[in-house]
Amino acid sequence: MTDTLESRSPQDRPPEPAMLREAQGGASGIAQNAPNIAATRPPRLSPLNQRRWQNFRANRRGWWSLWIFAVLFVVTLFAEVVANDKPILISYKNEYYAPIFTDYPEEVFGGFLPVTNYRDPFIQDEIGANGWMIWPPIRYSYNSVNNEIPTPAPSPPSWSFSKEERCARYPQGVNDPNCALGNWNWLGTDDQARDVLARLIYGFRISVLFGLVLTAASAVIGVFAGAVQGYFGGWVDLLFQRFIEIWSSIPVLYLLLIVAAILPPGFWILLGIMLLFSWVAFVGVVRAEFLRARNFEYVNAARALGVGDWTIMGRHLLPNAMVATLTFLPFILNGSITTLTSLDFLGFGLPPGSPSLGELLSQGRNNLQAPWLGISGFVVLSLMLSLLVFVGEAVRDAFDPRKSFR
Repeated sequence: MTDTLESRSPQDRPPEPAMLREAQGGASGIAQNAPNIAATRPPRLSPLNQRRWQNFRANRRGWWSLWIFAVLFVVTLFAEVVANDKPILISYKNEYYAPIFTDYPEEVFGGFLPVTNYRDPFIQDEIGANGWMIWPPIRYSYNSVNNEIPTPAPSPPSWSFSKEERCARYPQGVNDPNCALGNWNWLGTDDQARDVLARLIYGFRISVLFGLVLTAASAVIGVFAGAVQGYFGGWVDLLFQRFIEIWSSIPVLYLLLIVAAILPPGFWILLGIMLLFSWVAFVGVVRAEFLRARNFEYVNAARALGVGDWTIMGRHLLPNAMVATLTFLPFILNGSITTLTSLDFLGFGLPPGSPSLGELLSQGRNNLQAPWLGISGFVVLSLMLSLLVFVGEAVRDAFDPRKSFR
């Protein structure tokens, strides 16, 4: 019996040309859509974090405070380009120099001193005759002394004088090329004839950097300590909690004053002293989150599957605890800056001569006849702390599941 095509079942028959074309077309269609499928990636943020980000942006005060603070911080990060007594770039005899990055001896520009004073008229005339200089907008650093101020230090802002008074101490008077906007003291000088605006710019940077480093280090130590307490509980939690209670009862300010009076002042020494006590603020919130979540079903399931304790703490419990920690960070940063300012105001902070908002406030207290000192320091400090508080409130509301903005 011969086997014909009609006697075969539909599954055994060879495909017809139309079916072959359809199959080929479908395959080519899949190949064409493959790039589109590959191009479709999951969103960078989860739906929960997208909602948090939208809530943060909906808080207009916190959103604009973050932008203003970020702009101010970025500007002060490049303080050497904004306020400096050295030019940004020099072209001298067809060679280029960057004094803000490298200290050149004066012999490079025809002098003989080991350090070049770019405000010296001889150096300026020599460079001007053989090239050019690009100065920062403010031609003073935080430790630059202005010897041409019209009145004894502390001197009022330059804009409060007439042009003749402002240029009276310059060799050529009103015709002197150095009697220009770049050499103005826009907010006056302090009691050592240093430019107040330059010291504010550098002081803002060092205050924020100090607060950021202290807050980050405190968060690492405090989160680790709170995680260990909350996860293991029992005697570990009990003993650690008694230690924290004793450690927190120590008068921090008095101890800081004693240690700062014994040890030589410095940025890192002061940071280490304050770090001894600032980490305690994070322990409570992290410990509470770990105590609450350590017996959840997914944690017990992970233990039953043989997952290690440290893996459970890092992958499953820490993300939940970080919500409370992140809402706490801006306020800890605020407190760190305030503490540094207080120590500088009392004279136990950064080394003498360092640009500091607290030192400027102390000068304002000692020189009541120069109100621009205290007012300038107060305005900058209050603006900085207010912006951080507004950002912290917006972060707190963004992570609050009951909070929504329209």
